[in-house]
Amino acid sequence: MKKRFPYYLANRPVSANTELEVLDKYSGKRAARVAFADANAVRKAIVAAHKAREAMAAFPPDTRRAVLEHCVRRFSERSEELALTLCIEAGKPIKDARGEVTRLVDTFRIAADESTRLGGEVLELGISKRTRGYRGMVKRVPVGVCSFITPFNFPLNLVAHKVAPAIAAGCPFILKPAADTPLGALIIAEVLAETDLPKGAFSVLPCSNEDASQLVEDERIALLSFTGGLVGWDLKARAGKKKVTLELGGNAACIVDADPGASLDHVVERLVFGAYYQSGQSCISVQRIYVHADIHDKLRKKLKAAVSKLRMGDPRDESTFIGPVISEAAAERIEAWIAEARKGGAKRLAGGERAGNMMPAALLEKVPHDCRLYRGEVFGPVAFIEPFEDFDAALAEVNDSDFGLQAGVFTGRLDHALRAWDRLEVGGVVVGDVPSFRVDNMPYGGVKDSGLGREGIRYAMEDMTEPRLLVIRG
Repeated sequence: MKKRFPYYLANRPVSANTELEVLDKYSGKRAARVAFADANAVRKAIVAAHKAREAMAAFPPDTRRAVLEHCVRRFSERSEELALTLCIEAGKPIKDARGEVTRLVDTFRIAADESTRLGGEVLELGISKRTRGYRGMVKRVPVGVCSFITPFNFPLNLVAHKVAPAIAAGCPFILKPAADTPLGALIIAEVLAETDLPKGAFSVLPCSNEDASQLVEDERIALLSFTGGLVGWDLKARAGKKKVTLELGGNAACIVDADPGASLDHVVERLVFGAYYQSGQSCISVQRIYVHADIHDKLRKKLKAAVSKLRMGDPRDESTFIGPVISEAAAERIEAWIAEARKGGAKRLAGGERAGNMMPAALLEKVPHDCRLYRGEVFGPVAFIEPFEDFDAALAEVNDSDFGLQAGVFTGRLDHALRAWDRLEVGGVVVGDVPSFRVDNMPYGGVKDSGLGREGIRYAMEDMTEPRLLVIRG
């Protein structure tokens, strides 16, 4: 891995004097230095992107596809480098890091396909004598400059879900990656710089939150897409007239019915994946597990045993399942939430003591409904289990949340599956699996405090374009 990374301003690398240190999240040692953009650089990026609007809109769809296909090839060629970079800057176990690289490639491949499918419609306007002879057609056109702000937990794929549809839709963009994990985004920019995108089409700028305020407030920007915490609502309030899409997390729940529709061993395997994959640092990580009383004790025993066996350690080790969380401060917060729950009467079934930013996988029961572990998003390797007697009551428990991103339901009953789809106040219901399941072409987003709008390439492209009507009087 390189030791120094430039930022990218209007398609070109810039090695600035002010540098950001990126740490190896496992060792705590400096892994790389990154050029750090200032307010002037952000201003220049906005000006360049604004000038590039017409060129990007006129950039032919087949050429957009060629750019995205080039990215697919280059990311595939550099897959192991990208995975190791993720492992170092995010502390993501190497197997998980390789999985994210696969999703990066998939996301750009989907965008390449969708870039030539941005259609419209023909309208029948002859609805009365007054409108006879009129014809209507609608096409979708790029909204203009987009600004993107991404978090640390998926440094490749969450960037891809903004950048790839922007290129496919013909929108210039400025991206601010998370300061903790900027390297993956800068490698993506390095590959984009190899293409024939119009000058000013993209900038990737690690910068301070203060300097990034221009990406929220500048009126030349047509769309803001933010993935992160609840501060997103404040950004929306400051964004003025521009479109805003937000993905702000959740405290995802999973219901295990009396007849789960699968073996308990399979259910436990999926719950463990959903709750503890990449140390629970996912917006759709399983946090709340509701199990029917008829099978609660059996599932509890199996789940406790499985969680207790999870291997924690160096993320470069192929056998590691639990790596470090992003920082010691994050680990201290997770530890405090567990302590608060236990003080309120919760019992820890599995887990251990924190060591720096290494947080063992924890499983609890009897968690008080008024504590932060129940109400908030823990964003760590923690889940709790709770029994229920009535399926409708379990649905109500899932809905008793300020969040609503995705929910999982293990059930062998079709009527229960459909009832969950009808009643759960979430953006997506996953039947037969955990809420942590995501395919990169599906609509992804939530309701309530979980956000606004949807990602998934085609759905993001709809946000990044707007309909334009043509009426012809024949």
